Amino acid sequence: MTEAIVTITDLDSQNPNIIAKAVKIKGQLDESNVDEKAKDIYKVLESVPTGKHVNLLFDFAELDYMNSKSIGYLTDWYSRITTDGGKICIAGPKENIVDILQVVGLTQLVTCYQNFDEAKAYVLS
Repeated sequence: MTEAIVTITDLDSQNPNIIAKAVKIKGQLDESNVDEKAKDIYKVLESVPTGKHVNLLFDFAELDYMNSKSIGYLTDWYSRITTDGGKICIAGPKENIVDILQVVGLTQLVTCYQNFDEAKAYVLS
């Protein structure tokens, strides 16, 4: 089993109707761990109170690999978040991750930023 570490932290949103979180994923998302790691993100989405929306920043700076199932989850999170008026973005992805996201067309939906600070400014705006 490969290792993936998911850390979810709060970002200080000045808007009381926005819950902003950073989701840092380190390691590899593959068949051995992706379903278990996805549960943590679904818990965040399900905990959003009525009348508020969530903005998620995925920090992929230390993500080395993601399989097709993890791309499917990312697509689902995009749909859920944007349907409710929220924002989603990716910070610091490695070139191989960007290549995968481009091939499947996700970079047309989810904005990728070179660094964490640019992505943070987007989700907090």
